[in-house]
Amino acid sequence: MKFKIVTIAFLFLSMTFFAQKTVEASDIMKDIKAGKSISYQNAKIVGTLDFTFMDDASAKLPKKKKSFWWGNGSSTNDVKNKIDVDISFVNCTFKDDVLAYIPNEDSGYTFTADFENIAIFKNCNFERKAMFKYSNFERESDFSGSNFDDDTTFKYAKFDKDTSFENTKFTETATFKYAEFDRNVSFSNSVFEDEAIFKYTKFKDGVSFNNTNFEEDLDIKYMKVSGSFDINKMKVGFDIDSKYTTINGRSFNKYLIESKN
Repeated sequence: MKFKIVTIAFLFLSMTFFAQKTVEASDIMKDIKAGKSISYQNAKIVGTLDFTFMDDASAKLPKKKKSFWWGNGSSTNDVKNKIDVDISFVNCTFKDDVLAYIPNEDSGYTFTADFENIAIFKNCNFERKAMFKYSNFERESDFSGSNFDDDTTFKYAKFDKDTSFENTKFTETATFKYAEFDRNVSFSNSVFEDEAIFKYTKFKDGVSFNNTNFEEDLDIKYMKVSGSFDINKMKVGFDIDSKYTTINGRSFNKYLIESKN
């Protein structure tokens, strides 16, 4: 009987410890605006987490987008927000969209966000969209162990310091097109269940795809790698488009041939 009581008490404590508390995304945004660093563990985030603060920015913008005869005016329509506090989410679940990129058709403006300080999204579950297009991560960042269950993009994102995508899972198409990594980055042990796009991506200090599983197509066309290139045990389910890809100045196919010798 004592054993059963102890066991039941232990299970209750375990459930309590691992239960995710619910946090409103709007409260997180209020803290960011107030200059407070963000740190959550084992939390369930409900509501859209908008790092661009589009609603606030829109109120200060002209009603109609600007355009100029010498171009399409796209640069004048980009509204950049800078997140200047530390961001840390560990073992969290995002029930709604996480947005650092919003192309707003009604206003004609595109809202994006840069992360000037540490940005941690480790062992998290993104159940809806995760949009980081055009984001600049100026300090360390970490997406390792996270699951992306819906649309996600890191297109044109720039990572200035150390970052990691180890043990991640992408259920939908994952886009890193035109992304730049200044430091060595690892995608080892990750799973891409849909197409993975690394077209025009630049890895300036090496990259690891060790034991990475690309279950469908892998697009690395025009990808450029300087430094180490670890593809040991990498698996690709369908086609690899490696046209114009260079690994330390060598073509992808030549690199493969030389690596086998």
